[in-house]
Amino acid sequence: MSSALKVGIAGYGVVGKRRRAVIDVHPAFQTVAVSDICLDGDGRFQDGVHFYDDYAKLFDVSLDVLFVCLPNAVAPVATIGGLERGLHVFCEKPPGRDLGDVAGVTAAEKRHPGLKLKYGFNHRYHDSVRDALALVRSGELGQIINLRGVYGKSTIINFESDWRTKRTQAGGGILLDQGIHMVDLIRLFAGEFTDIYSIVSNDFWHHDVEDNAYALMRTHEGVVAMLHSSATQWRHRFNLEIALEKGTIVLAGLLTDSKSYGIESLTVARATEIDAGDPKEQTTHYDRDPSWADEVAEFADAITADTPIVNGSSEEALKTMELVYRIYCADSHWKRQWDLSDEIPEI
Repeated sequence: MSSALKVGIAGYGVVGKRRRAVIDVHPAFQTVAVSDICLDGDGRFQDGVHFYDDYAKLFDVSLDVLFVCLPNAVAPVATIGGLERGLHVFCEKPPGRDLGDVAGVTAAEKRHPGLKLKYGFNHRYHDSVRDALALVRSGELGQIINLRGVYGKSTIINFESDWRTKRTQAGGGILLDQGIHMVDLIRLFAGEFTDIYSIVSNDFWHHDVEDNAYALMRTHEGVVAMLHSSATQWRHRFNLEIALEKGTIVLAGLLTDSKSYGIESLTVARATEIDAGDPKEQTTHYDRDPSWADEVAEFADAITADTPIVNGSSEEALKTMELVYRIYCADSHWKRQWDLSDEIPEI
């Protein structure tokens, strides 16, 4: 390429700044403008990057790429706006508050087939996840029998003012905000689910979004997955256990800036006829997180080489959102409480 692609970042909070840190070191990208409602008007940083207090002002800037790091209610609108103005778009998860939001984005994407749209399902790029997926796909441990996933936070932050506690703005609570990552990983390993049972609850915090979601799911082939997405875990936790015909894989901990999820590790046990139920285990610990840089690099490669988006494509994002929606709908009380539709909108 003769010059770097000009990038604008809509939403310059924690995630937006983290994205910029890896965008700025990638040779295909150059950040030229950012926006955030917390910024004091419009201006220019000392490094020459323009800043604005409204993401819509980015559409008046000469850009090639838009990174959307905005709240759930605004993200699909900004994504559509970027596509309609001829920009490649990277949007953080979730793709919207509900499937209706996703339908609007998908329609815009179809109107602009030459543009790239990618969603930030960052957990797929953790080395522990990639190593586990490679082992599963190798067939060494046979077919998957079942999965058990727990992803929990200590609380839902900033109860009185945070948009995440308001369903009209967020679309959902802990399942849509954080648990969607575990839903996406379970789909990545096991495929699509046909039977779904759930309990969705806001019994502890009593906000109009869920603080716990419990799901029991089964694929057409008989793989069973259990999921617990929680905002009452008290200690941050990430754990995914995969039982296979010839062993087990356990993903535990997650490298984050806060270090609050503990050491990221992958433990593999290979069953034998003489292990008496106590097979030898091998544990690998990970001390680096390449996920943010690798995710952005894959997006850059798709743009510059005009190759399809694989991880985080709109199709993958839709399937993960559909599964989240079906978990909500599988709880009849929650479905009635929020008037969730029986039908998944056709997109």
